[in-house]
Amino acid sequence: MAGFSSFREFYPFYLGEHRHPVCRRLHFAGSLCVLAIIAMVIVSGRLAWLWLAPVAGYGFAWIGHFVFEKNRPATFKHPFYSLAGDWVMFFDVLRGKVRL
Repeated sequence: MAGFSSFREFYPFYLGEHRHPVCRRLHFAGSLCVLAIIAMVIVSGRLAWLWLAPVAGYGFAWIGHFVFEKNRPATFKHPFYSLAGDWVMFFDVLRGKVRL
């Protein structure tokens, strides 16, 4: 994995690491779970449930990488760009720019 000087430079690499449709679907499902957990915490006021957000988000994503893509998640070398990539890809899926 090369160094990246900007997120704009990183994102095409990120998408290339998510070629398998099941991996993309798992990322999308994990992001939806994160949003649902945050909504549940806001509605219930139970902050203790926040620990589930990273477990759900990374759990789904890492299964996609290790089982379907057969690669290492970019999170290990580029944690901030990778997190941003997760959400940009999520919204790109919603806008129809990335297919599931």
